[in-house]
Amino acid sequence: MATSEGNFDEDIKKDFYIPTYILSEDASQSDDVKLPDVPTCPVLVFINSKSGGQLGGDLLNTYQSLLNKYQADPSYSCILTFQVFDLGKETPDSVLHRLYLNLEKLKSNGDEFAAKLEERLRIIVAGGDGTAGWLLGVVSDLKLSQPPPIATVPLGTGNNLPFSFGWGKKNPGTNQNSVISFLKKVMDAKEMKIDSWHILMRMRVPKEGCCDPIAPLELPHSLHAFHRVSPSDDLNVEGYHTFRGGFWNYFSMGMDAQVSYAFHSERKMHPEKFKNQLVNQSTYARLGCTQGWFFASLVHPSSRNIAQLAKVKIMKKHGEWQDLDIPHSIRSIVCLNLPSFSGGLNPWGTPNSNKRRDRDLTPPFVDDGLIEIVGFRDAWHGMVLLAPNGHGTRLAQAHRIRFEFHKGAADHTFMRIDGEPWKQPLPVDDDTVVVEIAHLGQVKMLATHDCRSKSVHDPSSHVNHDCDDGDSDGEEEDSVVEEQRKFGAADTFKIPEEVDISHIS
Repeated sequence: MATSEGNFDEDIKKDFYIPTYILSEDASQSDDVKLPDVPTCPVLVFINSKSGGQLGGDLLNTYQSLLNKYQADPSYSCILTFQVFDLGKETPDSVLHRLYLNLEKLKSNGDEFAAKLEERLRIIVAGGDGTAGWLLGVVSDLKLSQPPPIATVPLGTGNNLPFSFGWGKKNPGTNQNSVISFLKKVMDAKEMKIDSWHILMRMRVPKEGCCDPIAPLELPHSLHAFHRVSPSDDLNVEGYHTFRGGFWNYFSMGMDAQVSYAFHSERKMHPEKFKNQLVNQSTYARLGCTQGWFFASLVHPSSRNIAQLAKVKIMKKHGEWQDLDIPHSIRSIVCLNLPSFSGGLNPWGTPNSNKRRDRDLTPPFVDDGLIEIVGFRDAWHGMVLLAPNGHGTRLAQAHRIRFEFHKGAADHTFMRIDGEPWKQPLPVDDDTVVVEIAHLGQVKMLATHDCRSKSVHDPSSHVNHDCDDGDSDGEEEDSVVEEQRKFGAADTFKIPEEVDISHIS
């Protein structure tokens, strides 16, 4: 792709441009705006302008100057026709609904250009892991016949999703040359599938106590109320609330989530102090010390260790639950889908041949329908990940995992989904809180050719693995099957207007 000023305009048009008539609310063919050739790599760009301090806004301006200037046809003056979108002004579900309705209409009218553009369409999302997860949830719920693959620009603090697929973990440059370079990488990227995971939480919302009241906004934006439950469900009784959502990177519980909660709470109270990635990371490290994560054996009550908090079950074979023994010293448990956690660390590592044989463990493939379950004692234990071949305590790999909380010494714990933490109340009476994670499906990602994520179908992995997609089907009798059909993002999951999306990483 040429970068000289004279040729650049034509290169943008040839490679990345989406004609205005395809994005307009009144889609109709027009010779005035349709390009003679289908773009090589048409892209839709979604940017969280509040992410990365000033970087999100700067990146938005650069992308708009490169791509939106080609949408200046006087017949379509509405800003909604642009192919670069600020997530603070328009949600991805509304954009994608409009686009794919237009594409279907145009294809039914014999528009071959629209059909070929749909085949080549790619999406770029710039933000933190929370923003990327929001976009992935929308694409997953739309259940498109040709879902577009997605590239992620790292604008958050952890940036585990972009790092896993080769897009880096440091905030990117926002000038024109940096954006052009990224667009070229997107055009050359390979497609990979990534597992998606459904999370279901059942609880009786307390009327008093440490988390009174539980406002919906205190839960992650990816968790939302859901009222259709199975009649056979033991918790389908008055007073119990059901929340569901999904994740692509990880679910964690314990001290690591507590530190994350402290960070997010401080950022909400003093957003002016969190303007760049370096400051965010240093603040995170400081909170790790002040929250006692480095001296957990001294300041962390044993009643909050995972084994004392919950009864944990896993499902390795469909329909067969088994208890998972958690060492009593484990204070944090992480359920991993990607080989990147806490800014690029790999808690699972790669089990050696003996571990694979004796414990039936495999490398952390991103599309094998298995989630890796890892435990940590404290932050010093986590430091092992910095060493070659370092890893946490490998507990299991499973298609599903279930946490059951009953009345105990602790009245709350901390949980986190893809970087979004919350303070979770635990039963104070003879109640039960249930959190269940199950494999849901897959979505397409864009990855660089040297990324750390590996596919179970890649011959270079040199591992024989009996791949089971882990999807639920009609033969299962468990009550959550009815609820594992969608994340709810496209139709029911909306970021409330009063929520500042800068709080979504």
